[in-house]
Amino acid sequence: MQCEICNAELKQDDLVCKKCGAPILQNVEGFENSMAIQRLLRKLIVENFKSSTVNTRSLLALLRDYLTDYKPECNLLIYTISSGVLRNMLAEENKDIAVMRARSCLLSECFISERAAEFVLVCLTYMLKWPYKINIIKEDEEETVVLRNKKDVEELPVNVPEMVLRPGDAVKYRLAKNIEIKKNYTKIEGFCFDKYKMVRTVKLPPTIVTIGEYAFSGCKHLRLIELPPSVRVIRQGAFSQCTELEKITIPEGVIEIEDNTFLCCESLEIVEIPSTVSSIGVQAFSGCDKLKKLYLPNSVKFIDDTAFLCCPDIIIRCYENSYVHRYCVDNNIKVETVLIGKSLKD
Repeated sequence: MQCEICNAELKQDDLVCKKCGAPILQNVEGFENSMAIQRLLRKLIVENFKSSTVNTRSLLALLRDYLTDYKPECNLLIYTISSGVLRNMLAEENKDIAVMRARSCLLSECFISERAAEFVLVCLTYMLKWPYKINIIKEDEEETVVLRNKKDVEELPVNVPEMVLRPGDAVKYRLAKNIEIKKNYTKIEGFCFDKYKMVRTVKLPPTIVTIGEYAFSGCKHLRLIELPPSVRVIRQGAFSQCTELEKITIPEGVIEIEDNTFLCCESLEIVEIPSTVSSIGVQAFSGCDKLKKLYLPNSVKFIDDTAFLCCPDIIIRCYENSYVHRYCVDNNIKVETVLIGKSLKD
């Protein structure tokens, strides 16, 4: 295999050409024109944004003019770029974090499939000359994802309109020790229960999809909260400084543990991480003094360097030679490895 720019020989695992720095074209299964579109996108950038940053409005206009032969793919790129994915990528200094957050947005906010998200990321990163390794979904794994999502849809209420629980609605619970939210709320707004120091337990309705940023932060006596299977998004800092929280199970379908999610949860000992989580953000578990063992699935492809600061006794159990395994070695975190194909909990 050779670099298309300088014809240098490339190794199978190379993401960029070591001679000229050009990214490597990648094919996304199900998108037969993905390489041709990557070439065209890169050409548009070189010819139209030589000495300036990419202007998303101008780029969208160019896509409509020059991707006429690839209408389905063009519509997908226009939709996702219009949703702010590219703008947010360019605003983030750390490219790894930018890509991680873009993938999260594509799946949880743009509601496109995993393969479609990979196509978009491959195109945008190649266009920007960023290194990116495609997260290939094997056929049997994809079938499992499809079946799980079908089951999720069957179990969730149909056509439930968005119903947001706001801080003003939560005021009535300020002095309560045990909170049970009975209405069909779909979202808990940011800072809704922030610093509710009386609360001990929280029971959420089975319709909750999103828990907003710092929604339960500073609930220092919160010991028990069960997240229903409907939850898909847990925003940054949602449970930070819940110093008496001992255990939490993150539902299948959540793809990101965002920045500061469990920051300084000093009593947290058990966290159940589902096979859908792909990234763990800045200081996500920092200061969790009692966290001893964490099982991280193969789906995790990004962990911030500060995710486990001040977790002195933590041992991470993961698959051998996985991204998580390499992360633990690089960051001097105790690790137990399991051969692929075996259960992490055996």
